[in-house]
Amino acid sequence: MKSLFLLAASILFLNCSSSNNIAGQKPAPTAPVAPTEMDFWLTKGDQGAMLQKQSHTLAFGPTSNNFPDIEVDETLIFQSIDGFGYTLTGGSAQVINQLNPSKRQQLLQEIFGSGHNAISVSYVRISIGASDLDSAPFTYNDLPKGQTDMNLEKFSLAPNKNDVIPMLKEILAINPNIKILATPWSPPVWMKDSDSFIGGSLQPKYYGVYAQYFLKYIQQMEAEGITIDAITPQNEPLHPGNNPSLLMLATQQADFIKNHLGPVFQKANLKTKIITYDHNCNKPEYPLAILNDAAAYPYIDGSAFHLYEGDISALSTVHDAFPNKNVYFTEQYTSNAGNFDGDLKWHLRNVIIGSMRNWSKTALEWNLANNAAFGPNTPGGCTTCKGALTIENSDSFTRNVAYYIIAHASKFVPAGSVRIASNLSGNLQNVAFKTPDGKKVLIVENDGNTAESFNIKYKGKSVTTSLEAGSVATYIW
Repeated sequence: MKSLFLLAASILFLNCSSSNNIAGQKPAPTAPVAPTEMDFWLTKGDQGAMLQKQSHTLAFGPTSNNFPDIEVDETLIFQSIDGFGYTLTGGSAQVINQLNPSKRQQLLQEIFGSGHNAISVSYVRISIGASDLDSAPFTYNDLPKGQTDMNLEKFSLAPNKNDVIPMLKEILAINPNIKILATPWSPPVWMKDSDSFIGGSLQPKYYGVYAQYFLKYIQQMEAEGITIDAITPQNEPLHPGNNPSLLMLATQQADFIKNHLGPVFQKANLKTKIITYDHNCNKPEYPLAILNDAAAYPYIDGSAFHLYEGDISALSTVHDAFPNKNVYFTEQYTSNAGNFDGDLKWHLRNVIIGSMRNWSKTALEWNLANNAAFGPNTPGGCTTCKGALTIENSDSFTRNVAYYIIAHASKFVPAGSVRIASNLSGNLQNVAFKTPDGKKVLIVENDGNTAESFNIKYKGKSVTTSLEAGSVATYIW
């Protein structure tokens, strides 16, 4: 009896083994599992999820519900994308340099690198000379009062050679294709009628030498291995109260570009783009006036905007008037008095989705990093600007709301992507892209006060999903 039992057990074992190992043998049927056809990364306004990849299945199929549809149409193509990122202020470089070497390298890889743990920032803005988020104002040609340097013999990048320039070299080693926009907050004081870093205007007799100052800057940065993709002639030209700053009216900027800067760049065969304005959306007449100047027009690549005043639709106003010229969104800060959920909603709606739906090639938040006291800054500079990162000590940093605002785009929408069509539906603010490798990316922000379910439609099929109020999600397929 015992031997019969062992024989039966042996036969059963062999049958089980052969079902797993013999080619062509069909396994036992199992319940079908829908493939995950769409990745889904989520940040909640209550910080319950922070750029967190979701694990539940999202698969295309037929739908039978009454939820609103966001339909993505890749056959309708709008602008190409240059990138998403931040301003690498002198103060940002200074505080990041306070991290210990391994932590610092880890952070730079996370911000500018690729891979699962990186947010892949593809565009940075830097200041030509100091911004108000340096510890003190400076230019590359500061002289004792009463002196001038018409041949720029004393021009020197030395003030940036301990912080910004070495950090840019490290960033370029991580991402050689990153694009860099450079912007002055002030010319050298000796060129101004105020004899001060604050306010005043560029004296017309120095327009020519100031154009040479830009040329020398671009050439010397190139000698350092740093290519400047574009410049704007002046940061916030209608805000002369900052430190440093300059008042540059539209007529003055047009004169400077058409008679000096443009010809100097052309003669030197520079590929560096000239982008006009670089100020708020409430004055589209400023870039329009320059673009309407027939002599300035050929030298201009496009216009840049901030959104401390006005409406993001100003970018479309300028684009529609001059569709052959580009538009860029180059600055918006988050305040130390703001809150995470409110800033996440507003900036996603306006800076990311709003700028992209209004033809922008870039979306940039303001400073990359500062210390726990929201410094450094110049006397009179911004004391409430919160960096995307707070550097707390040599071994610790905090990711703030601006980190997540940019990351929801930069991580998934590389340079060279194009915006494609997607419809707005109620509170579901959104924008869609097609990446160079053919992936589709949809960024959705629930701008309402209640959770919403909705369908993402693409080529006649749908995925049903939902977002809590104030949350943002990036979908990739």
